[in-house]
Amino acid sequence: MDKFVVKGPAKLTGSIRTDGSKNAALPIMAGALLVAKGETVIKNVPPLRDINTFIKVLEFLGAKISYDPGKAVVTIDAGQLTSNTAPYELMRQMRASFLVLGPVLARMGEAKVSLPGGCSLGSRPVDFHIKAFAAMKAKIEEKSGYIIARGKPLHGDIIYFDRPSHTGTENLLYGAVFAKGKTTIINAACDPEVIDVAHYLNEAGAKIHGAGTPTITVEPVGKLNAIEYTVSGDRLVAGTYLIGAAMTSGDVEVSGIEPEQLTMVLRKLEEMGAKVNSTKKKIRVQGPKRLGPINLTTFPFPGFPTDLQACMMAAACTATGTSHIKETVFVDRFSHTMELRRLGADIQVASSEAVVNGIEGLQGAEVMAPDIRAGAGITLACLSARGKSEILRVYHIDRGYHQLEEKLASLGADISRQPM
Repeated sequence: MDKFVVKGPAKLTGSIRTDGSKNAALPIMAGALLVAKGETVIKNVPPLRDINTFIKVLEFLGAKISYDPGKAVVTIDAGQLTSNTAPYELMRQMRASFLVLGPVLARMGEAKVSLPGGCSLGSRPVDFHIKAFAAMKAKIEEKSGYIIARGKPLHGDIIYFDRPSHTGTENLLYGAVFAKGKTTIINAACDPEVIDVAHYLNEAGAKIHGAGTPTITVEPVGKLNAIEYTVSGDRLVAGTYLIGAAMTSGDVEVSGIEPEQLTMVLRKLEEMGAKVNSTKKKIRVQGPKRLGPINLTTFPFPGFPTDLQACMMAAACTATGTSHIKETVFVDRFSHTMELRRLGADIQVASSEAVVNGIEGLQGAEVMAPDIRAGAGITLACLSARGKSEILRVYHIDRGYHQLEEKLASLGADISRQPM
C-alpha cells in the first residue's frame, strides 16, 4: 500500500495532456459485449485500476481481452460469451460494473448482476435501470444481492427518468439497440461520456439520435460491427489540473480536451479571478495571487460536475471571503471536509450545503483519500499547504487518475509516491 508525500506550497506551471476518459472507456468496453463477431479495438483507454477490474468482469463473462497499457489500447472479442453472471467479488469494487446488465441481457436474454459497489457516496440506486428494463418487458427479480433480468427480445417503449442518470442512460442504450421497436428516453443524461458511448454505438451500426440532449431515440438494428474507436479526453482529470493551477497561482495548459465539456468549471474559475484561455482542444488557466470566493451548486451536465466539487472546495479553502457549495447529485459527498479541516480549513457542513471561510494558508498534515474525487481534491489542498503532508489510501485515487503524483511533479509540485 502506498502514500503520497507532498511538500508545499507548490506553484503548478507547464503543459500536460489529459488521459482518455475513464467514464467513457468503461461503458464503451461494456458496449463491445454487443458485438457478436470480430474484435473491437478501443484506443485512448487509461491504465487505471478500474479499467483492470472491469477487464476481469468482462473476461468472467467469456470475452477475450488484450490490453496494452503503454499504447492505451484494449481489444475485445465477445463472440463467445460463456456466462450471464457478473459476480459480487468483482462487482463490489466499482459501480460501473453494473453496465454489463444491458448488453448481457440484450445478447443472451438473461443477466444476473450483483448490486454494485465502488466509492461510498451515499445512496446511488440502480432503480432507474431496473424500472427501465421492466418497462421494456423484461422480468426482474432481486435475489440474494443480485438483480436477475430475463427478456428476449426486449420491447422498445418510452422510458421516463425521474432525473438524469449517467449509467442508467448508457445501460438503456445497450438494451434498446436490439429491442423490438423504437425506444425513447425522456430526461436522459446529457454528459459528454454518454455522447461518446452513443458515437461508438452508432459507428458500430446502431441508430441512436439525440445523444447530448434530454431526449434520445433508438431505432433497433439486427447487429453491431467490430470497429476501432478512440475514447475522448477525460474532462475530470483535465479539470483537476486546471483547478490546481488556479489555486496555486500557477499557469497550466491542458490539451486533449474540448473546452465545451468544462464550460461551467471554467466560468466558475473566472468568477474566482482566474484567467482562462481556450482553443479547440486546449485550455489554459492562470491563477491570481489569491482566488476570490465562489457560490456553486453541483448538477448533472451541463451543470457543475459533482466529480470536481472536492477540488473546488479545496480551492475555496484559501480564497478570500466565504464560499457556498451545495451538492445535489450525491447525498453524501462531503467526506473530504474532515480531511481538509485537518489541514486547517474552516468548513461547516449542514445537510447538502457547505460553507467555506477562506484562510490565508493551509498547513501540512497527515490525511487520507476517502474516494477517487475526494482524494484528488485533498491532493490539491496539500499542494497549496505549507509544510509536509502525507496522503494515505491513494489506491482510491489510482482508480481514476493515472500516475497523478508524476503528472503533478511534471508541473512543478514536490510530490512523490512512497510505500507505507
